[in-house]
Amino acid sequence: MARRVVITGMGSVNPLGHNVKDFWKGIREGRSGVGPITHFDPSEHATRIAAEIKDFNVRDFMDPKEAKKLEPFSQFAVVSAYEAWAQAGFQDGDVDPVRVGCILGVGIGGFSTLEKSFHDMTTRGPRRVHPMTIPKLISNIGPGNVAIYLNAQGPAYSLATACASGTDAIGHGMRNIQDGITDVVITGGVEATITPLGIAAFNAIHALSTAYNDEPQRASRPFDKDRDGFVMGEGAGILILEELEHARKRGAQILAEVVANGASTDASHLTAPHPQGRGAILAINHALRQAGITPEQIDYINAHGTSTPINDPTETRAIKQVFGEYAKKLKVSSTKSMTGHCIGAAGALEAIICTKAIEDQFFPATINYENPDPECDLDYVPNKGVSGKIEYTMSNSLGFGGHNSILILKRFQD
Repeated sequence: MARRVVITGMGSVNPLGHNVKDFWKGIREGRSGVGPITHFDPSEHATRIAAEIKDFNVRDFMDPKEAKKLEPFSQFAVVSAYEAWAQAGFQDGDVDPVRVGCILGVGIGGFSTLEKSFHDMTTRGPRRVHPMTIPKLISNIGPGNVAIYLNAQGPAYSLATACASGTDAIGHGMRNIQDGITDVVITGGVEATITPLGIAAFNAIHALSTAYNDEPQRASRPFDKDRDGFVMGEGAGILILEELEHARKRGAQILAEVVANGASTDASHLTAPHPQGRGAILAINHALRQAGITPEQIDYINAHGTSTPINDPTETRAIKQVFGEYAKKLKVSSTKSMTGHCIGAAGALEAIICTKAIEDQFFPATINYENPDPECDLDYVPNKGVSGKIEYTMSNSLGFGGHNSILILKRFQD
């Protein structure tokens, strides 16, 4: 029998809060985390808004000298991991460090360090490049730093599958435990790409919203007819996955069970999903088979829902193809309407939301849903979350390169 995998801790730093409690409060309230960009002067950019982390001072969480060694994405990961580890309630001797892994999704990595170091080299010469450039910007340094701070001596690595990175990392963590390699995995995703190059580069491929610079809180509007692109977000979502008997033995509180992760690739286009959602359909069906459930047992889908003209109708078609007539009865929402699109962290933040939805029996809303798109005709929980019965949740993550990753969580029952 496969080892069962449960969630025993969660932590997050994101545009709605510096911890899971505040994050979930913002989600329940339907609050937008989008505002004017303050990290740099965006006046020359087509997009001047983003979902930034607000009032975050890493010195509130760690020694300033240590913090200086970490790129923002590593800072977010370490702070979130501390919160998740604390909620999991580990005491000395509860877990063998060599049986603890760390697997994080990181879509891009240390953009701000890369930009600064390149500027230093081109304006001041190659000898002025800081020796910490590589140790700060490489994507694997996120899980590397978390492993150092929490003494996780098992497998530690990063996954890069664009916007599917966080969900893929959780899937790898689940299988790592199922295969008996570890008993505990610190997993999730992290990203910090609200930088001049990050915004300019995504604008260059017309991916970001440009129509709502003067109304930032309305800009992320998944499934709405007037959507014009996604809003860049940033942050980290960390989950502690644990083998069930290991968690029981130490009396841990179990938040939810991870029962499936389906993955596929469209093999179609660099940045656009397959028009009929071919890869998403394959990944969803794979996840359902792995979980051993029928489509009708899914109560809530946290959609990828990026607020782009192409993604939202394509994802809707994929859901309708898999779920048939039942799709009309499903609650499907995009919480990116509140958090923006946090790239490598997105799937992990949405896994936390799915876990809290199960815990509170609450369907989060899609805010800014004002003008229905005829091509997007499901129940997107418009503008206000609602209570209801939730046993199984599904989280969809679809990334550039055609990556599709689907996570199914279940309300824990003995």
